[in-house]
Amino acid sequence: MRGSKRAEKLSIALAYAPTDGAPRVLASARGYLAERLERMAREHGIEVYSDADLAGALSALNTGSLVPPGLYRAVAEVLAYCYTINERLKEKLAEQGN
Repeated sequence: MRGSKRAEKLSIALAYAPTDGAPRVLASARGYLAERLERMAREHGIEVYSDADLAGALSALNTGSLVPPGLYRAVAEVLAYCYTINERLKEKLAEQGN
């Protein structure tokens, strides 16, 4: 469509360690680098979850920053989804004898 600008891809990598007390931003990337970050995650068996609004909010944080309390609920939902998917994959592999 003429005149429409496609939104630039944005990816954020998060990690959680109980000693941190909150999830931490590991990486933030736009455009080609965002696509590459997602590809690398998939290649390493890391679940990728898409939420453009949350990615936008998290992209304002510096790499290494803890997620602020105002975003805990949204990030918790993402992490719960990823943990659920990972558990299902483990169960499936166990059933297959891997």
